[in-house]
Amino acid sequence: MSSGNSYDIPEGKKLIESIYSKNNNYLLIDRAYEANKTLVLAKNHGFNTVIPLKKNRKLPWSYIRHLYKHHNNIERSFLRLKRFRKVFTRYDKLDSVFISTISLAFIFDLLFM
Repeated sequence: MSSGNSYDIPEGKKLIESIYSKNNNYLLIDRAYEANKTLVLAKNHGFNTVIPLKKNRKLPWSYIRHLYKHHNNIERSFLRLKRFRKVFTRYDKLDSVFISTISLAFIFDLLFM
């Protein structure tokens, strides 16, 4: 959990650092994370990265386009999660209560939508 006024990129790097992939799993990353440091960090932790390139990239790399299309499912799940007012506004003071609220929202989403 991070504060609401922090950027996503440092938190995303901390998340990648905390996970090791032994099976060379694919890591779907948004364009905002396409810096060389993030790419090297993910490769060092055993991930095959699927990162689309920015338009102005000078040294491009290849990525598997049909896998990146699944990124849309992740974005849609965040959209459905934000429909729950208690999650969107974050009235909870404790992180544990907020995480349980997110879990409950996902359960409702699976059951009723």
